[in-house]
Amino acid sequence: MTEHDFAVWAPLPDDVRLDVDGTAHPMTRGDDGWWRATVDVAPDARYGFLLDDDPKVLPDPRSARQPDGVHERSALWDPATVQWNDGAWRGLSIEGAVIYELHVGTFTADGTLDAAVDRLDYLVELGVQFVELMPVNAFGGTHGWGYDGVLWYAVHEPYGGPDALARFVDACHARGLGVLIDAVFNHLGPSGNYLPKYGPYLSTGSNPWGESINISGPDSDEVRRYIIDCALRWMRDFHADGLRLDAVHALVDTTAVHILEELSAETDALATELGRPLSLIAESDLNDPRMITPRAQGGLGMTAQWDDDIHHAIHGAVSGERQGYYGDFGTLETLAETLRHGYFHAGTYSSFRHRRHGRPLDTATIPATRLLAYTLTHDQVGNRAIGDRPSQNLDGGQLAVKAALALGSPYTAMLFMGEEWGSSSPFQFFSSHPEPDLARATAEGRKAEFAEHGWDADEVPDPQDPETFLRSKLNWDEVTAEKHARLLDVYRGLIALRHDEPDMANPWLDDLVVEFDEEARWLVMHRGALAVACNLGEGEARVPVTGEVVLAWGEPAVADATTLPGHSFAILRTVK
Repeated sequence: MTEHDFAVWAPLPDDVRLDVDGTAHPMTRGDDGWWRATVDVAPDARYGFLLDDDPKVLPDPRSARQPDGVHERSALWDPATVQWNDGAWRGLSIEGAVIYELHVGTFTADGTLDAAVDRLDYLVELGVQFVELMPVNAFGGTHGWGYDGVLWYAVHEPYGGPDALARFVDACHARGLGVLIDAVFNHLGPSGNYLPKYGPYLSTGSNPWGESINISGPDSDEVRRYIIDCALRWMRDFHADGLRLDAVHALVDTTAVHILEELSAETDALATELGRPLSLIAESDLNDPRMITPRAQGGLGMTAQWDDDIHHAIHGAVSGERQGYYGDFGTLETLAETLRHGYFHAGTYSSFRHRRHGRPLDTATIPATRLLAYTLTHDQVGNRAIGDRPSQNLDGGQLAVKAALALGSPYTAMLFMGEEWGSSSPFQFFSSHPEPDLARATAEGRKAEFAEHGWDADEVPDPQDPETFLRSKLNWDEVTAEKHARLLDVYRGLIALRHDEPDMANPWLDDLVVEFDEEARWLVMHRGALAVACNLGEGEARVPVTGEVVLAWGEPAVADATTLPGHSFAILRTVK
């Protein structure tokens, strides 16, 4: 037995007691709404809190571990007990890097962090520099995407809990890989959300995923502290190199100092303390350059942000899809405009939103490396009706062209697991809510949502069906199959060029020259002495560049101009 100090912020109840393995202990309330008690506990004790006369023992809002799920008692976990071996790790900048997004539960057959360690050498060979984990916080059920987290400080137990996360990060650092963790602070999930019983964590508003968080209303100071402390903890206690912040446009903050600006300042202070760079990547739908403008220049200070315009421009041009938010994209002119300026919607009319959207990026002061380019993310595949990947609809040449456009661009690049070999596994939306009513509502809501967008509701897989989850696991046996191995070699080559060619590291969009021919369906990005020439059409195309072929998909013929076969690309060292 050891003495332990317990504390919980609970301004709403009149009485709070600490429950340790079924024994209740009184707690003392301070003027700040925090309740405290010091109790002798066993190392494996389970604890929680009793609020007023409610007999339900609730988990700790700042719980580090939930061995029995989010509805049960918490367990103590001390970060000081972790045996770290990354003392020599000095960190990496994400700007200009290649990031690999993965979902722990479907990345391997076992679906654990320890199993994922076994695939890290593969990622090193691929050439990526960062692993980005989809949310690992505790959520209801055994498997899900992780965005319905309710205990943000705890590591999902089926993934291995906090010790497994520490082992994973340590193993990444040993191989020279940085680690980013996806953190969701814009809403709470529906299963196991007990925070409103403790205090005013929720606001009166809502967003598409749930009730909004109270970050600027009455009594919001402690809620803001709850968010910032959680964010810093992933980087301090688990040695993560940064965070991906989910849907920050849903963080409604009317205070003079936006919570992202506050988090940016505290993250920079922690980076100075730790002596290594820490990054914050925002998922933002705003197309607002202030997101990635330094605080000293009046911005929010995010290191980078996801750029869906780049995804839409590439996907629309290559695939020909025009439904939904692809409606404004698809032409080579749109693709060239987006590649040159970062945002396509920059104070321009968005037909999907039925209004003007965005603001121009100052390409003279903001480098392209603060925007992420990608041809696939968990959202862009998982939020399709049947979770089908581009590899299930496009040929190998089209997939290679998409890769060349993203990885050959000046932007920081990101891949989604399995993309690099054209995985045939879908990535479908799956959940495992233990409450029958919630499970039924989730399935019905999913079908209704896609029916509104013109999809066949009968084709939408049931998120609660375990097979939906199992279908979404990667099949690693595919990697060595001929067509998959060929695409994988191209990805490796493109990533190597980013590392080896100085011209590929130029982050300034004002130096990027893009030529295209809408009718002939070719586009060329000039990166200094290198030209990334792509043929998006089915027939041959003559591209007005010549030079030594450095990397290609297809067999280009180079004479007075370069002839590219249909659905192919070539990167050439041009003749000056």
